[in-house]
Amino acid sequence: MKEKILVVCPGRGTYNATELGYLKRYHGGGGAQVARLDSYRAGLGQPTISALDGAEKYSTSLHMPGDNASLLIYACALADFAAIDRDRFDVVAVTGNSMGWYLALACAGVVDFDAGARLVNTMGGLMHEKGQGGQIVWSMADADWHIDPAKVAQVEAVLAEASRDGRAVHVSIRLGAMVVFAADDDGMKWLMERLPKDDRFPMKLNYHAAFHSPLLDHIVPRAHAANPVADFGEGMIPAIDGTGRVWSPKGFDAEGIYDYTLGTQINRTYDFTRAVQVAAREFCPDRIAVLGPGTTLGAPVAQALIACGWRGLKGKADFQQRQAADPILVSMGMAEQRGVITG
Repeated sequence: MKEKILVVCPGRGTYNATELGYLKRYHGGGGAQVARLDSYRAGLGQPTISALDGAEKYSTSLHMPGDNASLLIYACALADFAAIDRDRFDVVAVTGNSMGWYLALACAGVVDFDAGARLVNTMGGLMHEKGQGGQIVWSMADADWHIDPAKVAQVEAVLAEASRDGRAVHVSIRLGAMVVFAADDDGMKWLMERLPKDDRFPMKLNYHAAFHSPLLDHIVPRAHAANPVADFGEGMIPAIDGTGRVWSPKGFDAEGIYDYTLGTQINRTYDFTRAVQVAAREFCPDRIAVLGPGTTLGAPVAQALIACGWRGLKGKADFQQRQAADPILVSMGMAEQRGVITG
């Protein structure tokens, strides 16, 4: 009997210096699919995916902006998705973090590979050109990856103070035991001063706009104008969005998922924690696979599972013990783990 897998798609910040050459390293350059992406990008006068992945040195000014990073991550993640051994594993559902929702749509078959590429590239460029503000990550985790109620209270106090002062500060993403804030430039500066310093937090995300907040209301009509509803179909695998809603194949109309993707998903909080918890509870996977590139989603996924007690998980130590024995969470961006589920 095949093992059941929940697939989690990565967001914008996952192709960093250590990921340079990901397609070349794990996928022989990416084959025909990357060739199609290269042709598409060349036609738009953009650096090709092969050139970005094959660069001699990683450049933050080249690799991190949304108009380049988005489709590069798409190429890596979709190649990883295709590499899962379907003779041994059954993908029962897909979800993703932030931009990972677009990737999840492609994995689920709601959009085909080419339509997914157009969606990702168009939205990456639109955010790069028209986005404003930024994002800051702060951790609410204790040493054992539980959500610390005292830190939750601090977040609530910061949000209340910002609201009283009329500051443009919002919750962008609920990310396991972390929270991602979205804010305008003044709000970003205020948050960096106001949030308690804790290890590497608060951490500003470079080249990120104020995703998933009302600061991007102006992007919504542009997104609708740039992306045709005809690209969206009925899907083949259940997809769980940033509200925790399950979009079951043939169980929704294309306009509904189109309006969410290019509406609420852009300008309202993305609850990745809830998405993971709903997917884990509803589809009871044997393993959870996080597509590459990068490994930054491993901790947030584990924290979300710990928070809901999935499979009796009690904390970080318990999770690490189970991972050492037989990984229940497979990060395909880790060379030592990807072989667990690839052919």
